[in-house]
Amino acid sequence: MRDGIMLMDGFDDCLAGVVERFGQEPIACYDLEKVLTQLMGDGMSRDEAEEYFEFNQIGAWMGDLTPCFLTKEEDLPAPQCPGPTDPAGSESRRSIS
Repeated sequence: MRDGIMLMDGFDDCLAGVVERFGQEPIACYDLEKVLTQLMGDGMSRDEAEEYFEFNQIGAWMGDLTPCFLTKEEDLPAPQCPGPTDPAGSESRRSIS
């Protein structure tokens, strides 16, 4: 803990910042991709890193000060667009006047 904020040992380079919430104590926020990259750097495959993360990090509830994990916009999967034969596709592409 640093200044009342719970931190994960060995993941200082993955810290994205601190999240403040109304009526609650601030919590550490880690960059998910950096956490996974660090785990892979320790010899895990991507699948092993994701499994380890889900069980040991995001799955480890330590109370209200448990850190959170940020998925940056650029790390999100690309949105699925309707195909040209999808009837919803033509409607969703209408221009707004």
